Amino acid sequence: MDRSEVPMGDDTTIFGKILDGQIPCHRVYEDEHTLAFLDIFPLSPGHTLVIPKQRVAALHELSDESAAAIGRVLPRIARAILRATGATAYNVLQNNGAAAHQAVFHVHFHIIPRHGDAGLGLGWHPTALGAEAAAELRSRIADEIET
Repeated sequence: MDRSEVPMGDDTTIFGKILDGQIPCHRVYEDEHTLAFLDIFPLSPGHTLVIPKQRVAALHELSDESAAAIGRVLPRIARAILRATGATAYNVLQNNGAAAHQAVFHVHFHIIPRHGDAGLGLGWHPTALGAEAAAELRSRIADEIET
């Protein structure tokens, strides 16, 4: 079975169906605002998904309360994964939008332990940021931050 064979509803994501109890999961943690469970297509042993119970597609759509809840549990779950798997390194991955390789349109964080070569492979292609462009971009972003 690959990801394309996992049942998806027209009006909800697979994660919504997991939250509704329609699809089982290998639950490792749950509280009022979050759920964490093993990925059924893991990149390495211990690959875990952490989702908010708030049903939104992208990180910027989360309420402050849901975002804070995710922020509180990510380190706790990462520590547990490291202890349980013996891994000494891990990646945390979170994609927003199809162009960013998001496949399930419900906010989710992957905690992916590294075991030798198993885990997440990355390509990183940095460019230079000049002082003038940085100052202008910094100003635009800072002006848009909601407090």
